[in-house]
Amino acid sequence: MLHEILPHRFDNTFVVAAGITEEDYILHYKESSLLVKTNGEGFEFPRKKDFSESFDTTGNAYLFSLNEVRCFLIWEDPDIQDDTFSYKEISFFRTLSPPEIAWAGIVGFQLRNFYLRHKYCGKCGSKTEVKQDERAIFCPECQTIVFPEIPPAIIVAITCKDKILLAHNSGFQQNWYSLVAGYVEIGESLEETVKREVKEEVGLDVRNVRYYKSQPWPFSGSMMIGFFAEADDTQPVRPDNVEITEAGWFSRGNLPNHPPTISIAGELIDQFEKGEV
Repeated sequence: MLHEILPHRFDNTFVVAAGITEEDYILHYKESSLLVKTNGEGFEFPRKKDFSESFDTTGNAYLFSLNEVRCFLIWEDPDIQDDTFSYKEISFFRTLSPPEIAWAGIVGFQLRNFYLRHKYCGKCGSKTEVKQDERAIFCPECQTIVFPEIPPAIIVAITCKDKILLAHNSGFQQNWYSLVAGYVEIGESLEETVKREVKEEVGLDVRNVRYYKSQPWPFSGSMMIGFFAEADDTQPVRPDNVEITEAGWFSRGNLPNHPPTISIAGELIDQFEKGEV
């Protein structure tokens, strides 16, 4: 999956950083794009030394390290006078090579959005500051501290004997199918969310709900928690016609276009296709 980048080392442990050094990586986002540098093998993050002009590091935030190199978020547009630099839309990073750059770039985007959304205190409206001793935002007026929040979401592969239920979301391209998914509501267990989302979106009752694995998904800022479940295929499939416009049972070797294994959706479907569930 997208976050599995071994033997490369991604470490999101927060460290107190005295300042940005010449060898540190710089992550700069413009709207939904990230600044990258081309090299002979693909793309890489620019380092501070790659910029001819110094830039304002006020308000910068330490993000994480990649292969022991520290990564910093900067807000000011750096002075670019080299055609090896370019901005790439964040969706481009789903298939970017090398994968460790793709993963770190996407996680950085999630953290950047966290800082961007909390520039002002939600309690008193004052301008906030980035804490330098932990990954959090601090309001100097009312002392409120805000930490990143990660909404949990379930995704479930529903099977019946040698068939799997796939659904077409209203936001998908034509002839593209995936699994039922949805966010956990307050007061719900994960298993209750699976049953509710399946019932709401495709009208089925499921049983034998089994945890598979999880995947952080920075594109939506969520944690995707994967499950398998079973359903009786004699039940009518009733798409809600809001999120889901089509849904149906498909057999092995006859699946429509679906997500690749960089996502947990694709891996769950792949497990079914290979007969491992």
